[in-house]
Formats: sequence, C-alpha cells, structure tokens
Amino acid sequence: MSLNVMLHHLVPALAAAGNSEGGEMHQPGPNDFWQPLIHIGGNDNFAITRPALVALATVAVIGWFFVSTARSLSVVPSRKQWYAEQAYDFVRNTIGRDVIGAKDFKPFLPLLLTVFFFILLNNVVGIIPFVQFPTMSRIAFPLVLALIVYVVYNVTALKRKHGLIGYLKSLVPPGIPPGINVLVFVIELATYLIIRPVTLALRLFGNMLAGHMLLLVFFVGAEYLLFESQGIGMKAAGAVSFAGGVLMTFFELLVEVLQAFIFTMLTAVYIADAVSDHH
Repeated sequence: MSLNVMLHHLVPALAAAGNSEGGEMHQPGPNDFWQPLIHIGGNDNFAITRPALVALATVAVIGWFFVSTARSLSVVPSRKQWYAEQAYDFVRNTIGRDVIGAKDFKPFLPLLLTVFFFILLNNVVGIIPFVQFPTMSRIAFPLVLALIVYVVYNVTALKRKHGLIGYLKSLVPPGIPPGINVLVFVIELATYLIIRPVTLALRLFGNMLAGHMLLLVFFVGAEYLLFESQGIGMKAAGAVSFAGGVLMTFFELLVEVLQAFIFTMLTAVYIADAVSDHH
C-alpha cells in the first residue's frame, strides 16, 4: 500500500478537508467538515454525522466498560477492574472531594464522572486512525455540556442560598462600599449567568478545533508536498511535515487529556462555589 493511500485511510477527515485536485491545493471550507453519514427524511441538512455517531459510540464504550467491570468485582482486582478503580478514584478524590469538599461532593460525583470520561474519550478519538475527528471540535457538544453544568450549579445555588433573593445577595461579598456594590453585582451576575458557561464551552471547543486544524495542516501539507510537488527539496519538506504531524499527534493527546480534566475541574469549582456558605 502506498503512503498516499495510507494517508487517505488513516486520516479520513483530514484528507476530505484538504484533498488536492489537479495538482492544486484545495482550501478547506465549511462544507468539507459537514460529513453526513445517514440522511434522515431525505433532508440534506438533517442527518447523522460522523461526530454524532462517534459520540454515540463513546457512550456505548463507556457504559460497557463500567457496567461489565461492576458485574465482576473481586477482592483481588483484575486488570480491567484496577483501571476502572484508578479512573474512578482520580475523579472522585482529586476533582470531586478535594474541590467540592468531603461533605458535599457525593451527589455531584455521577455528573463529574460522566463529564470527564465522555469528554476524554471523545477527545482521544481525534487521533485514533479511521476516526480522527474530535467530537468536541463541533461547538454543539461543548455547548450542551456547558449548559448542563450551568443548570446544575445555578439550581444548586438557588437551593443552598435559600431562593432567588438569597442567591442574588450572595453575589455581592460583604464589606463592599455602597458606591460600587451595584457595579460588583452586575459583574458577578454576568459572570455566573453568561461568562462561565460561554468560556467553559469555548475553551474546550477552541482547543479541540485548533488541534484538529493543526494536524490537518501538517498531514495534508505533507501529502501535497510528497505527491504533487516537484523537486527533492519540496519532497523533503513534505517528509518533515509528516514527521511534524506525528509529533504533534502526541502533543495533541496531552491537550485532549488536559481539556477533559480542566472542564471537569471547573465544573467542580462552580459547584463548590454554589454549595459554599459564602461567595
């Protein structure tokens, strides 16, 4: 199998976006990232896409892993049970208990576990051959997750602060001079209701999209330089671009794990703020 064919098989999303036609580089556009797999009702704008299918597949994988592990627990853990326990303990202790607090974290542990593993697996598929499209590089997925977190921490705050009036009063820390308390209130209200969910979604989306586009540049550039350009210098540059793409793939893996951790950690921080007695 030639390297050209291997690139198209191993990097399907990248090859679709940067396919060269007639020796000329094709500039990727929005249509290259619309990849409907199953059309519904004959409508081209309503379909099951690659990210949707990947998201459903990752949910099935996560559910299978933890359910199958829980059904065969033993005092001396198997390798799969050990991995599951380590992953669970990491989210439970490092994120849940240490951030929210030992008294309040347990009701929110299912949310933290689900968010962490769903984001992690959907990020990591971005570098898995034959998939290589991070689900979170589609804004809809981070936005829905951020909205879920938004509802949870605001509803929690309303309950813990004894209703809407108590919640609004908690936005202004004690000791603020009367002349600026209104300004502080407006800033804090905007932070809780707008800035937090928006930044939570955009941070994850931006990192995953940027990483995906960076890999696209390296691999599609390598393909073009290796197979469409003339001259040994250009082909050598293509080999360097391909090697750089491989190196950036490992860096992207680190970013993918960190983004899952950061999103879950910030979720815990917002919930901790909601359950605290003080602002």
